[in-house]
Amino acid sequence: MDRRAFISKVGGSVLALPVAVEAQQAGKVPRVGLLTAGVSQDRIDAFREGLRQLGYLEDQNIVIEIRSSEGKSERLPSLATELVKLNVSVIVASSSDTTRAAQDITKTIPIVMALSGDPVGAGFAASLARPGGNITGFTTLVAGLYTKRLQLMREAVPKLRRVAALWRRENPSHRAIVKEIEEAASSLGLQVHLAEVRNPGELQQAFSAITKARVGAFLVPGDNMFDVVKGQLLDLASRNQLPAMYAAKTYVEAGGLMSYAADQNDLFHRAAGYVDRILKGAKPGDLPIQQPTKFEFFINLKTANALRLAFPRTLILQADKVIE
Repeated sequence: MDRRAFISKVGGSVLALPVAVEAQQAGKVPRVGLLTAGVSQDRIDAFREGLRQLGYLEDQNIVIEIRSSEGKSERLPSLATELVKLNVSVIVASSSDTTRAAQDITKTIPIVMALSGDPVGAGFAASLARPGGNITGFTTLVAGLYTKRLQLMREAVPKLRRVAALWRRENPSHRAIVKEIEEAASSLGLQVHLAEVRNPGELQQAFSAITKARVGAFLVPGDNMFDVVKGQLLDLASRNQLPAMYAAKTYVEAGGLMSYAADQNDLFHRAAGYVDRILKGAKPGDLPIQQPTKFEFFINLKTANALRLAFPRTLILQADKVIE
């Protein structure tokens, strides 16, 4: 091979290198941190798919650093610190608790909330339209959500007069949720019994209070701690023969009665779009915090039968998925 042909061949190979590889060789591949408290794999997959659809290939033109506290919230500050030390370009937070942990560690690295309760009330943003700081993303707090959940619950339990609601004072969104539950219940002519749970050890005590209050059903709002003790919650609901409305479909898939909630996979998928915009130069404080556009209603007929509930056909037809 002569010199000219050799140069031409080598030059062609260099030009044919993927842009992602060139960027990686140049040290320009962005690192994105995903801070979770034990989020389900399907949500992580939805986030990855969102990035893939935007042209990001993991370990080629983007690196994803996943750190999970595995339900131990006390580990979140050290995990957030670890991501900061890795010099990530963006931190994606899976919940209000993980957002708080990241916010406490950095005021400069952009944070995208894949899920959050009340970002303004929690101090994450000045407003939904103009967050103003280094945090933006998505909130599951939607006006009328608990009215809808209580309406569905009353359809399932027609004689319902008194309903309980678990809540956790340490969750920054739960105060707003409690207020909404009380207002929604009042509008529907229902009485509310609030059962505060500060740690997993208080669940049994909370259920004892619930049964003494003679409630006909109970609500479980979204919370990392509740997710960690999901099995215990479902067992207590079953043993006490109490219908329940949960804040995520994973509870129904594991044996819970009903859930009506934002499609969380969709929110993780959409979070990838905000990561893309930030990597391209957008400031998180200028990106409005968005609300869900997709909701899912799941019911478990096997659990309904165990509770001796006869779901009306009109309710079953409303469901996005019926587990039999």
